[in-house]
Amino acid sequence: MNLLLFCMFATTMLSAQGSNVLESKFAAQDIAPNTEPNSEFWRAAPATIADRDPFGKIVPHHRTEIRSRWTHDNLYFLFICPYDELHLKPDPQPGVETNHLWEWDVAEVFIGSNFNEIRKYKEFEVSPQAEWIDLDIDLSKPHHEEGWLWNSGFQVAARIDRVSKTWYACMRIPYSSVGPRPPAAGNTLRVNFYRSQGPPSNHKAIAWQPTHQTTYHVPEAFGLLKLVN
Repeated sequence: MNLLLFCMFATTMLSAQGSNVLESKFAAQDIAPNTEPNSEFWRAAPATIADRDPFGKIVPHHRTEIRSRWTHDNLYFLFICPYDELHLKPDPQPGVETNHLWEWDVAEVFIGSNFNEIRKYKEFEVSPQAEWIDLDIDLSKPHHEEGWLWNSGFQVAARIDRVSKTWYACMRIPYSSVGPRPPAAGNTLRVNFYRSQGPPSNHKAIAWQPTHQTTYHVPEAFGLLKLVN
């Protein structure tokens, strides 16, 4: 699917949900992953909201805010995640990659740089406990989950505010892991954001751009990330 056809499809499919474009604002210097939304770095960042289930229905009390910035070397994402209940993995080990992290509470970014082969993209996840996993996805393969063996070198930070019942997570993703094209203002990437939240008895699936399927792995539904100055 070429860029023009993809944009036409995405615009038509998602017009009822509002904009399918998130702008990522340039930052002159890199920072360590930072989960403070009122910090100087994040105050300047554009934001979008993910508050629907995969079929487009509003998910009450889980209105997730996502912000983004970029530098000459990295992409940054901040998730602000209200919750009713947490579903956390016992004995977290944030120092190493956690396979099957998606079975617990996570925030996820799917990013693709190839507009001609949209079934190939990268997946990044972070939990409220700063666990992480990154995957190189190719949906043409029968077991695309095996892509977790890939390593992007991305970094994360996370914290839980139990008083406000909100958890925060930040990702710092090397731009070179997303695609071969150097970062520059005006660049666009295919992207979608998701959350898996709560125990099986009260599980919530939250998407930025609804997939209209039970799976998040629907690249035709991705929106766009646009790098801006």
